[in-house]
Amino acid sequence: MPTRRGIAVGAIGLVLAVGGFLAGYRELAALGVVAVLALAIALVWAGWPPRLTVEREIEPDRVVAGEPCRATVAMTSTARFRVQGLTGAERLVSQRREHSEVAVPPVRLPAGRVARTGYLLPADRRGVLDVGPLEVARQDPLGLVRAAKTFGDSTRVWVHPRSYRLSRVPVGAARSLDGVVDAVQYGSITFHALREYVPGDDLRHVHWRTSARVGELMVREHVDTSLPRIVILLDDRESAHTEQSLEEAVSAAASVLLAALTADLTVELHLVGGRSLTGAEAGGGAGRARPYLDLLAEVAPGDGALPTAVQKLRQRHRGDTLVLVTGAGGAASLDSIGLLRDVYPTVVVAVLGHGAVDRLSARALPGVITLAANDAEEFGARWDAVSAW
Repeated sequence: MPTRRGIAVGAIGLVLAVGGFLAGYRELAALGVVAVLALAIALVWAGWPPRLTVEREIEPDRVVAGEPCRATVAMTSTARFRVQGLTGAERLVSQRREHSEVAVPPVRLPAGRVARTGYLLPADRRGVLDVGPLEVARQDPLGLVRAAKTFGDSTRVWVHPRSYRLSRVPVGAARSLDGVVDAVQYGSITFHALREYVPGDDLRHVHWRTSARVGELMVREHVDTSLPRIVILLDDRESAHTEQSLEEAVSAAASVLLAALTADLTVELHLVGGRSLTGAEAGGGAGRARPYLDLLAEVAPGDGALPTAVQKLRQRHRGDTLVLVTGAGGAASLDSIGLLRDVYPTVVVAVLGHGAVDRLSARALPGVITLAANDAEEFGARWDAVSAW
């Protein structure tokens, strides 16, 4: 496509050529013809398609918000003779469907050669970035015409939330079948109770004899008494947060998560919107925090009902400590949390955002540890100040 300069040169040249010819001014007509001819040559010059292949490397592909993330692009010329002068830009699409571009430094690429160029990606905000494809442009020396074409696939980058170090986490307690809460005893996987079937349960755990007697599917629930469990429930409802309070809530959840994994606890992460991740799904090893942090990076405001999420956790009790992280807008819907007190020995409710202290103080949550903070850093200080879990 002609640039603004190209459009101006073409229009002026056409006017001069026609006007000079009609008025009998050969010099003006010749000048106009030269301008139009220059535009035509530029169209041929820039319109010649680039011949190259593109490969992209991003290191690291997972980064904490605010840390540097560098991309390197290798462009290999497949042209036989000509030297290609190229400029380009990487397309960026965030999980919020926001589109932007990052300029790639100009490259002069001889035939058959490989040129590498690098640039920094904007990773200052938590989220997921789809980088690419690369838009490569050619332009004539006079800047009259610019032609662009895309190359390569897109690459995904996860920008993890910031976190703050917590000095300790609840080690958990196990509720015995007679209703007594004891400290966790090391042992093995044991039978805990029978409960109603929930979609997603393993059918191998169905207790068919009891199911036939009561007329509905009942499954055996087991508990590993050797592994204290902590369940994190993050309120991702749009109605519970401002844009800033959601980021602080995600950072607070990441802080609890990393502290629990450092203490070698088994962790489950649930979103009120429905997504979840358990320790078995996350896997083990040194990188076991990665799947959890990936899920937190993908958190976006959505729909959901807190009572529904609470009821699901009540039916699928798999923890000793429950930590709910919400925003100031979610403080008004915390009544259902009381249903978890007889299932989870320790229940912690954290409310973050402007006005969290006032809104939480107006709620009566007996038997629940409550923490209110303006941001995730203040939440960490209040968490460490809890004298006993």
